[in-house]
Amino acid sequence: MSIDFTVPTVDEITRAQADAVAQADAIVAEIVALPAGAHTFANTLGRLEDAADLIERAHGRYGFMGYVAADEAVRNAADALREALEKHEIEIGFREDLYEAVVDFASTDEAKSLSGEQKRLFDWTLRDYKRDGFGLPLEQRSRVRELKQRLVELDVIFRRNIDTWEDNILVTEDELTGLPQSYISGLQAVESHGPALYKVSLDYPEMYPFLDNAEAEEPRRDLMIRNYRKGGEDNIKILEEAIAVRDELAHLLGYDSWAAYVLEVRMAKTPAAVNDFLADLGAKVTAKRDRDIEGMREAKRAHTGDPNAELQLWDWRFYHNYLMKTRFAVDDFEVAKYFPLDAVLKGLFDTMQTLLGVRFEPVEQANAWHPDVKLYQILDSGVGRDGGQGRTPVSDQSAASATPTQPIAYFYMDLFPRPNKFGHAAAFTLVGGRELPDGTYQPPVSAIVANFTKPSADTPSLLRHIEVVTLFHEFGHILHQTLTTADQLRFSGTRTERDFVEAPSQMLEHWVWRPEVLASFSRHVETGEPLPQDLLDSMIAAKNLDSGVFTMRQLYFAELDMAYHGGGSEKDTTAIARELHPISGFQAPDKTYWQAGFGHLFGYDAGYYGYKWSEVFADDMFTRFEAAGPLNAGLGLDYRRTVLERGGSVDGDVLVRDFLGREPTFDAFLKNLGL
Repeated sequence: MSIDFTVPTVDEITRAQADAVAQADAIVAEIVALPAGAHTFANTLGRLEDAADLIERAHGRYGFMGYVAADEAVRNAADALREALEKHEIEIGFREDLYEAVVDFASTDEAKSLSGEQKRLFDWTLRDYKRDGFGLPLEQRSRVRELKQRLVELDVIFRRNIDTWEDNILVTEDELTGLPQSYISGLQAVESHGPALYKVSLDYPEMYPFLDNAEAEEPRRDLMIRNYRKGGEDNIKILEEAIAVRDELAHLLGYDSWAAYVLEVRMAKTPAAVNDFLADLGAKVTAKRDRDIEGMREAKRAHTGDPNAELQLWDWRFYHNYLMKTRFAVDDFEVAKYFPLDAVLKGLFDTMQTLLGVRFEPVEQANAWHPDVKLYQILDSGVGRDGGQGRTPVSDQSAASATPTQPIAYFYMDLFPRPNKFGHAAAFTLVGGRELPDGTYQPPVSAIVANFTKPSADTPSLLRHIEVVTLFHEFGHILHQTLTTADQLRFSGTRTERDFVEAPSQMLEHWVWRPEVLASFSRHVETGEPLPQDLLDSMIAAKNLDSGVFTMRQLYFAELDMAYHGGGSEKDTTAIARELHPISGFQAPDKTYWQAGFGHLFGYDAGYYGYKWSEVFADDMFTRFEAAGPLNAGLGLDYRRTVLERGGSVDGDVLVRDFLGREPTFDAFLKNLGL
């Protein structure tokens, strides 16, 4: 299989867009040209999967460049391609003649005898047509199509405004008190006629350490407020239009709200179930949040000498970190010295290789979009796909099964910040796994995009422990995407219910708290010594410090999302964001509009609750590893077979029950919060 993700030219992107549209249209023309009674699964739904794969591969090869390419013209062309292809997919989905072809197939004996993934794909295709308004009068259906296409446009603009947003504060050396020299030396110095000034941007490796460690309160306040204005006021208008469009769309399709429409096909099923979940969790955690805030308030009063000092939004990260250092002797930057990126990656790979029966090997010729980016291939350590029966990789169609020398998947790692690069951490599917018409299996290709501190000439990249957690989390998505054995693209990898998709990634976070795992890869950057047991004990003891605040912030995000999408088209999103902000334990700063930079409102709309919902399952699934050991290869293989390989080919609740052998419970989740 040829792997090429070098930066294309604008002309290449434009041609790729036209080619993908033309090839998909040719497949559709082939399907609708078949006479009545001639439609089969292979020549109808199977060919629609081929068309979907063509479009997805164009998204992965070219549209993805909108997140990572340095050249603005390339990013703009990539964004235009994503928008055009998503709109074209909508056009295909609304073709009456294609719908009639699917209905014609539905009347056949073959359709009535389908099983497994084929039946699931058939059922879901009919469900999709219903949810797109087939059955409504033509005029209403046309309006549904128009609204869906507008949402695609708004999505692209909203995300672009966030990804290209740049802001910073300028601070003196005195205002950097509390931060180590290794951090300061990585900042951009700014020419000044007075004291030396340094630029602290909203990039994660600069912003979060500053908020966590800078002694000076006023610069922390300034930086936090700037972060609460990310995306700009234009994004408020974009968001409010999107909410109105979603609400109109939901009502046209017969739903009370956008949340009701979205949740119908999720594990939660209804807004009432989500609201009950959030209310129940909030009731369990609010008292812990209040105790956490009181503890940080007292720390601030002791630290500043002001007996009347109040804890503000821009204080909590600093005083959380202050208590970590003073109460538990855990200093984030000192801990980071035990986690050089290369050592962490080796430990991550070694652990997952042991557990899952695979090998990760670097590919010398990465053919990537930036010199910093690394490519790895995944090889099976003899167990093969499909329970040892193997798949024939597309790269060697003559082989009878996957062997330890044939890659079953690939993944890229793009781990350091760059101007105009996607500013968060995420795992992207670039090529989805699927069974091809000739019986071979298309190896998946994925990418982790993150923003860890870049190495300097004399210092390697050092990860704070929370960044180690992030790396393991995103690698959980990579494993889910690349170890899939789903036959149909529709169910490949992370194409599960949105409120389950975070469970495998969140479960992997548990490994970074296990002594036997950390001992295998923590290495002090200067001495090579592993993380001392007493320091690890302190980190574990401090794990639930302020867990109430962290959890209630997540609940605030979820409640805000549900308030926006729970019904009604006229939403003052800023007023709602301010009204609900006390859920987090703090008032929103004046003249801020945090929702303008809340990228999850596109893509995770009416779905942010899924992070906590998934965490319940993640923590419960980890109880099996807790009992058997986090490096138990037999259990790891069971997890690979039962959860990772199946992707979305069965419902999420079935995956969880099959792996646990019982119904899931809240117990492990609450224990993990220290409740």
